Amino acid sequence: MAIDTSRSVSALRSWAIWTLGFLSFPLAGIAGGAIAGPVDSPLAAALGGAVTGLVIGTGQWLASGRRLRADRWIPATTIGMGLGLLIGATVVDFGTDLADLALMGAVTGIPLGIAQVLALPPGSRLRWVWAAVMPALWSMGWTITTLVGVDVETQYTVFGSTGAITVSALAGLALQFIVPSTIASPSTASSIEVSS
Repeated sequence: MAIDTSRSVSALRSWAIWTLGFLSFPLAGIAGGAIAGPVDSPLAAALGGAVTGLVIGTGQWLASGRRLRADRWIPATTIGMGLGLLIGATVVDFGTDLADLALMGAVTGIPLGIAQVLALPPGSRLRWVWAAVMPALWSMGWTITTLVGVDVETQYTVFGSTGAITVSALAGLALQFIVPSTIASPSTASSIEVSS
């Protein structure tokens, strides 16, 4: 059985670029904190979460290799993250111990995952897998960040770089499965139709 090495290399390259998108997480945290301050009230959680989602959504779109549409993915991530952090932080009463942050991450991942599922391209397969893994990944991100000693009591809008690289790498594997690189973006599809 022959292995299609060009397809494997392309998938590995796509995954690596998506994983590098973790760099948007610290930038998102800085932006969310600068605009909303610490996540210590419902307003700060909603506003900080939305700003954080805007930056993360933009970073993920840029890292997606045009498999995701900016006009769908960025608003979905903005809304999902704003709503998710509002609900998640409120559920744990803005607490910052390990159990609180793990639960907050899981709750945040529910609306975020659902919003992003709705933004996936039409050719996506088993798209609800994305919604199922987001709560676990966001909980993991906060758990890792807390365990490596980040000053989580500062009440950031998103977990730190160590959690972000782990979450991005694992989400990248899910993206490879759900949105294969063979799904063409709208601009690519229209150019193919014109040339044929």
